[in-house]
This record gives sequence, structure tokens and C-alpha cells, in this order.
Amino acid sequence: MVRTPHKIYKNVADSETGVIRKQWKKRVKVALVYPNTYHVGMSNLGFQAVYELINSYEDMLCERSFLPDDDERTGTGRITTIESGNDIRAFDLVAFSVSYENDFPNLLSILEKAKLPLQSKDRVPPHPLVIAGGVAFFLNPEPLAPFIDCFLIGEAEAVLPKFLTTFSPDTLARDRQQCLNIIARDVPGAYIPSFYSASYHPDGTLGALEPIFDVPAKVERLYVRDLSRTPTCSAIITSDTIFDNTFLIEVSRGCAHGCRFCASGFVYRPPRFRPFPLLMECMDQGVSKTSKIGLVGAAVSDLPDLEKICAKVEKDTRVSFSSLRADALTSELLSVLRKSKAKTATIAPDAGSERMRKVINKGIEETDILEAVEQIVAAGILNIRLYFMVGLPTETMDDVEAIPALCKRIKHQFLKSSRARKRMGEITVSLNSFVPKPFTPFQWVKMDDVHLLKEKIKKVKNALKRVANVRVHADIPRWAYIQGLLARGDRRVAQLLSRANANQGNWPKTLKSSPINPDFYVLRERSLDELLPWDFIDHGIRKTFLKSEYKRALQGKVSPPCPVESCSICGVCTENSEDKV
Repeated sequence: MVRTPHKIYKNVADSETGVIRKQWKKRVKVALVYPNTYHVGMSNLGFQAVYELINSYEDMLCERSFLPDDDERTGTGRITTIESGNDIRAFDLVAFSVSYENDFPNLLSILEKAKLPLQSKDRVPPHPLVIAGGVAFFLNPEPLAPFIDCFLIGEAEAVLPKFLTTFSPDTLARDRQQCLNIIARDVPGAYIPSFYSASYHPDGTLGALEPIFDVPAKVERLYVRDLSRTPTCSAIITSDTIFDNTFLIEVSRGCAHGCRFCASGFVYRPPRFRPFPLLMECMDQGVSKTSKIGLVGAAVSDLPDLEKICAKVEKDTRVSFSSLRADALTSELLSVLRKSKAKTATIAPDAGSERMRKVINKGIEETDILEAVEQIVAAGILNIRLYFMVGLPTETMDDVEAIPALCKRIKHQFLKSSRARKRMGEITVSLNSFVPKPFTPFQWVKMDDVHLLKEKIKKVKNALKRVANVRVHADIPRWAYIQGLLARGDRRVAQLLSRANANQGNWPKTLKSSPINPDFYVLRERSLDELLPWDFIDHGIRKTFLKSEYKRALQGKVSPPCPVESCSICGVCTENSEDKV
């Protein structure tokens, strides 16, 4: 008999369309957990795609669970699933889907609330196997290595099928070690941290991460080479998400532009696009369920058939885009936004000065930005959101001051175009602290310290505080510091995560009392010859390519976009290429 949702999920479950519920008997049971609230997790298309993929197997049952909301955390403390209300301990697999490093502490909190041992080594039958996947672990799983039985490194459609057909609950119940041995032997992309040992040099840098069992020294990231037969769309539609009853369609993976701060432009190489017929099938599926369609991708405006799709949008359908470049706005795109009654358009200059945009290889100029503003206003869109970063490599205070200066020029263009149409809107500036990420050309750089980031944010805010119709929202530098710690940490950072969990998320107390110096991971520039904690993951990208891009950044030199076809520049598309990360 299929059970009903636990009472804490009753309201959200009632508003969902597309939920999959299965009988428990004779099925492998998977609790798919997003380590954040329901609202955040259900806004994640990748999470929904994994839910649908696992449930596509007749002998599999997948149910969802989330971090309880604040007002629910004082209740029973149980971690239950939406579909049946069962405790996640009752499942064969607990599978975490993680996109962001700042959710790492939530993962530990969920394990603790579920009364599962935090450390992998302490789990014994009948404990479920705890696995984890998601882009956060394409980059660097090491800070969570002691807590996870098995990481799956790669895109779900490529790595999950073999894992699901290999995993045996009976073997897990009989011999946990044998279960892991079989997975390590038979599942490409599986990384079992307990099968590897880390050693360190006297200066604290990583000396080696070596197998202690018969497993590969490097773990290959698996990816779907051809997306033409692999649609990725919303499995469930609900009003309780960022997108509010929107049917999301992934149009592409990866990004050709190679912005040097952006991990998705490197770990999702090569860039891949879904063909027009498949996307139209997805559109038809979406409009049969809702009037809101969201097109998702790292650079939606690069989609070759985007204008053809826009031409097919029906009158009563509202379409939104996750990302549009300032140099790629077309009349067709703006027409769709206008018909969709879009109130805000987003532009991401990322840096205020032309010099900094060359350093980060952004590939747009100020004229592109100002022309985009004019086009947006002409399309009747009243509000503009601008994204910038502070703390980028080589940044000077002149570069920081260039951010409000550019915002003022944008405001001037905005007002000039708005007055002609007798309509006024608002400009929102979103200011974020730069955090270096693995597998990018900036993986070696140090972060600005919290004090300097605060100073830079204050400078931008002060310069814009008297500018009418311009609002500035900035992130909190101390949380960017924590993200930097988790993004590039090694296994020793797991001790900090354990302490933070014991301190109920009190990071100042945790960092103050820890014998580990977090500045070692956040504020230290790495040598180009240093072994990095994530170097055991093979993305196909030559390390020499990333080094070259880093050096070009320091010289302020731009690089051309990925040609989106077989070439030998970065190594991903080169058969049997050597010197890969």
C-alpha cells in the first residue's frame, strides 16, 4: 500500500503535479535528498531530473526529502520523504544531490537528524548506503570524503544507470565492504573515498591521494556526449519554487565563452545543445501542463535554434530565460519577453572596467551593455538587474570604482530610453564576492580577505546610495569566505565541518577553536606545480591549458570561445590526450 506524505510535507504535496508514487514491495528504495529546503530543492532542475531518471526503472522507487524549514526543525527532528512519509533510514540508498558548497553543512545536519552515523566508517547494517552526486562533487568532493560512502562523478544520465543496475541491497546487508568493492570495480565514475589515502608535505600542501585498494588512481567524469535523445524537463510542477509553476526545459549544457571564473564553462565541456525537434516536444509537453515555460542553460542565447523556438511560442505562453548575454539580445528574444510580460531583464557585466572583463575573458564590451539596456527598455521591460563581482584576480580599487561608474552610465542610458517612452523603472545591482573554483584558470588564486571584500562592497554602495532608482544588494563576505574554504579544501576540512555541525552552524566559534588554519585554504595563492585536492578527477581538460589561461588572464589577454567542435585546445575533445587534470 502506498502511504501518504508526512504531515510536515502535506501542504506542498497537495500543490504538486507529476509526483511519482510506487508500491514499496520488491523494489530498491532510494531516498533522494536535497540538502536545503523544499523551496530551494524543487527549484533545481537537476534534482528533478534525477528523481525522474531513477523512477524510470520499474524495480526502483525514488522519493524526495529535504532539509526541514526553520519552523519544522524544532519538531520531531525526523527526516522523512514527501511521497510516503517514511524515515530516510528505511531506504536502501540515501542519495544526496548537491549543487553548492554552502549546502555541505546541511548534509551533515540531515544525517545527524536522521540518526545516521556521520562518518562512513561507522555505518553498519541495516544502515543505508549514502551516496552523493551533483556539480559540487564534479569540482571537489574531498571536504565531505569521510561522510560519504560513494560519490558519483559525472552527469546523472551517464553515471547513474550503471550504478543502479550494479547496486544490490542484499549485498549491502550481507557485506558492506563487498558492496563497495563491486561498485568500485564495475561502475565508471564511482569514487569511494575510503579506498584512497591522503598524505601531506611538511608545509601542509597535499603530497598524494593514492588508492589503497585495486581502484583507478584517477576517476573519470562521465558525461552525455549527445543530448539529442536525452530531454531534461521538470518532473514535478509546484507553486512553491523560485519559478512558481514553471515548466523548466534544459536547452544546453556547458558554455562556449570560457569566462575564467565560471566552473560550468569548463567541467561541462564540450558545450552541447539539444536539437529543435526535441525542444519543441518538450515545449508541447510543458504547455499541456502550465502556461509558464523556463528555458535553462549556462548561455541560453547561444542555442542555434533559439529564434525558431521563439517564433513558435503561443500567444498565452509566458517564456523566461535563465541566462542571456548582453551581446546576444535579438528582436525575437525581446519580443518573447515582452509577450511574456517580463518585468525584469538581467545583464551580467561581472566587472566594471574593460580591463577586468578582459582578465576574466567575459567577451563583452561596454557598448554591448549599453545597447542591451536600450533594447530592453524599447521592449517595454521596466526593470534591469545587473550582476557584478568584487575581489577578482588583479583587481584594483580603480576597477572597483569602475562598477558604480558603469552603473551610472547604464542608468543614464536607461533614463534616456525610458523618458522617450514616458515609463520609468528600477535598476538593481547584485554584488557578489569572487570565490575561486576548481577546474577553472583561477583555481590557484587567493581570495580577498573578508575585510577587503567589505571595503570594496562599501565603496560601491556609497557611490550609488544617492542615485535614484538604483538599489544595491551585496552578499555577505564572511559566507563567501566559508564557500571558498569548502570549494578548495582537502579532507582535513571535514574536521571543520564536523565542528561546525557540533556547534550548530556557529562558524565564528568553529574557526576560532579549530587547530586547522582556514586561511591556508582561502587566502593562500597556490603554486602552479602544487598537487590540488581535486586533481584525481579526470575532466579531460589539460592542466597545461588551465595554466595557460591563468597566465593570459594575468596579462589581460582574451581567448576565443570554444569552437563547439572537435579541436585540441583544451584536451576534452582529443582522443587519448595526455597531461589531463
